[in-house]
Amino acid sequence: MTGGMIGVLIVDDSAVVRQVLTARLRDSAGIEVIGAVADPIFAMQHMNKVWPDVVVLDLEMPRMDGLTFLKKLMAVRPTPVVVCSALTGRGAETAMEALAAGAVTVIPRPLTGLREFVETQASDIVAAVRSAASAGMRARVPVPSRAPDLDLDLRVVPAGLLTVPGPARVPGPAVPSGRSRDHRPPDAVGQKPNRAVVSAERVVAIGTSTGGTRALEVVLPALPRSTPGVVIVQHMPERFTAAFAQRLDAMCRMHVTEAADGDEVLPGNVLVAPGGRHMELIKMGNGYRVRVFDGPPVNRHRPSVDVLFRSVAKAAGAAALGVIMTGMGDDGARGLLEMRTAGAFTIAQDEATCVVHGMPHEAVQLGAVDREAPLGSIAEVIHRYG
Repeated sequence: MTGGMIGVLIVDDSAVVRQVLTARLRDSAGIEVIGAVADPIFAMQHMNKVWPDVVVLDLEMPRMDGLTFLKKLMAVRPTPVVVCSALTGRGAETAMEALAAGAVTVIPRPLTGLREFVETQASDIVAAVRSAASAGMRARVPVPSRAPDLDLDLRVVPAGLLTVPGPARVPGPAVPSGRSRDHRPPDAVGQKPNRAVVSAERVVAIGTSTGGTRALEVVLPALPRSTPGVVIVQHMPERFTAAFAQRLDAMCRMHVTEAADGDEVLPGNVLVAPGGRHMELIKMGNGYRVRVFDGPPVNRHRPSVDVLFRSVAKAAGAAALGVIMTGMGDDGARGLLEMRTAGAFTIAQDEATCVVHGMPHEAVQLGAVDREAPLGSIAEVIHRYG
């Protein structure tokens, strides 16, 4: 940032989007549009002169697609990226790839009516840009001391510089003294825990938003199959959550699915609230089910973390563990306070490892948090207290 201004580079092959988005961003205090270009090749030329604080990126463009550019950018110099794209064809999978590659957030847009879309969604796009500007990119790949040249011809780039790092491997949670690790053999390929297991009274509720997809990809794979049932709200558009759940399921020892109304919450299983619908926890005998339903946005979100956390406070009380992780805004903070008041143990991701510390910060400020923990330790804390 220069003089407190957020420098934004727009990379989109739609002249309408470039024009309208430039106008809306320039109307926003503290934001300066330093460039608006039609494709990644022009973006690279621009960035070799002036490096932006935030890139707003389309994915489907001529000459080089946005996903390829995103991976190249993150390997050379990690920079906050807001993806705003129509996501046709493999839309949900492409969005997951973009988030996994380092995009801070993905905003889906329609194929037609682009001017109207940008006009009506301008406040959300501006909020995403502001949030991205504060993203903790330092937690990923070290930034070179000078801005390296971006060049399409990989032969002129030093060997290894453009190698995209794979996902970090996170060790399994340490086992507290007096508590044995799950000694069952790993699942056979393609198999998951038996869903016929009798539901226990313990339950883990997790809420997250911007940066949360990567955070969950650190926490959930580190949990053993003996973990109590987990319910999650990740702020994500409709159609994306099913693909995200499938991605997590392939990474985890626990069984991860997108939640459907009436699903049981069982040990060794994770339910992810579907995009565009709220999810609540309901007490059923000695266990729980989820209620998935339509309703107005809460804190501008559907699903809302507050909706889930408040229901967990009511249904599970002290038998629950609440976790709030990276995300902008304050959704979940008040719900986590209700959980703590009801006797639940509560955890917030610490500022140093958050992409955006908004949600955890608000929860801490409200007195809703028993313990702050870095991302790499959250699975261990869940294992200890769950």
